[in-house]
Amino acid sequence: MIRVLLVDDQPLIRSGFRALIEAEDDITVVAEAADGREGVALARQHLPDVALIDVQMPVVDGIETTRRIAADPALAAVHVVILTNYGLDEYVFNALRAGAAGFLVKDIQPEDFLHAIRVAARGDALLAPSITRKLIDRYVAHPLPRDTAALAQLTNRERQAVTLVAQGRSNEQIAAHMAISAVTAKTHINRAMTKLNARDRAQLVVIAYESGLATPRRH
Repeated sequence: MIRVLLVDDQPLIRSGFRALIEAEDDITVVAEAADGREGVALARQHLPDVALIDVQMPVVDGIETTRRIAADPALAAVHVVILTNYGLDEYVFNALRAGAAGFLVKDIQPEDFLHAIRVAARGDALLAPSITRKLIDRYVAHPLPRDTAALAQLTNRERQAVTLVAQGRSNEQIAAHMAISAVTAKTHINRAMTKLNARDRAQLVVIAYESGLATPRRH
């Protein structure tokens, strides 16, 4: 059973999402919060698999909520998905940088919404290649200083795997490109995440481009 925490200041939004989730056999809502401060407290209490968090809320917004969850070792298994009305914008990018696994637009189709929860619960990033390209073009135009010692710890194969993750490729696609098994590809990615202190694949993408480890392909 996938356990979900809903954090949104609009009761109607929460009730709509809860109705969709509770109709499924493999997903359930464990708690609801109207602001980020309450959301973090409930995350610590219930340890959900997925936290759906509105990006703009009173008291504590979604970016700071994500940052607090990502900074708490006890919440390492909580996958944060940001909810937004506007699609990819600077708020969403800052949430990804803070540790969100991805984002969903609130007018998403019900079947896509439920699929996204299952994807996030598996630990996969909700970043399609097209979204990755937009993110790069808009917000990662100039590499930022990163811990070069951490980058130096990566093996050549780990660097290659990270670059392919940054292109939006799946484990299976990475495995085929590197002529290795999907299990080995996942091992390279997980080790790279640990060395770079990346919470999930979405954050790994941000780190890869901000550090210059991966570079945008201009069209």
